[in-house]
Amino acid sequence: MTGCAAAPVHGRASRESTREQVAPGIVYQREVRNEPRPIVVHVVRIDLTAPGLRFLATPADPVPPADYEIRARRTSTFLHEYNLLLAVNANFYEPAWQHSAEDYYPKPGDGVNINGLAVSEGNVLSRSARHHPALCITADNRAWIESVDDVPQDVQNAVAGDVIFVRNGRVSAGGEGAHPRTAVALTEDGRTMLWIVVDGRQPNYSEGVTMPELATIAISHGAHIALNLDGGGSSTLVRAEPDGEPSIINSPVHVRYPPGGERAVANHLGLKVDRAGR
Repeated sequence: MTGCAAAPVHGRASRESTREQVAPGIVYQREVRNEPRPIVVHVVRIDLTAPGLRFLATPADPVPPADYEIRARRTSTFLHEYNLLLAVNANFYEPAWQHSAEDYYPKPGDGVNINGLAVSEGNVLSRSARHHPALCITADNRAWIESVDDVPQDVQNAVAGDVIFVRNGRVSAGGEGAHPRTAVALTEDGRTMLWIVVDGRQPNYSEGVTMPELATIAISHGAHIALNLDGGGSSTLVRAEPDGEPSIINSPVHVRYPPGGERAVANHLGLKVDRAGR
């Protein structure tokens, strides 16, 4: 069983754009848009050449639940447990359902299976059996996004999604329906990684985006290639407060109303800054 953090600090962010340097090489930006509908976008811009940065995908359970690869945990729990600066939800997973605010799966600690490639500190938790696209990161923070059938050489951490929606700086995926979204992207020179979370399903605050709209947002922030991760009620971006306690940056909609309910998911991508790099 994973450790439990205290309840994360959370209050829905104002609909005001802001920009903040979180640490050397890491900038957080909240961008508010009113067209084609109310949208709140959260972007973390990570300079992969900055000293002291260390990525971590969710490690394997020491004793995984029977018939499953991993136990679900909230993104805030992951951040707190591994003393990270920032964390975001990652792969799609199964089983999962939500029939009501009380009747849903998984709850924290429930067993789930990860869809697509998942690697943590060189340990493979889930292999890509269906040519899933993945974000791959080496120990020295070289990163790339590609479709994979096996574990690429030298990969230290990896998470997977369902579609590469930006290629060569152009929209490369269609799709209707405005939803909350989580994505990762890289600039053309490979020196900058973007984490993008768009809030959704919240009328007059942030109503979500379609996949082409998400692509346009990613490109506007310099994305050359971008990967769609698990979205909807899973979309969660968390940072550590100065005292180390987790604070939810975005407005997740796990149980829809009121906003702010955080979902337990299969795995995550986290970022830590070593003291020497602060």
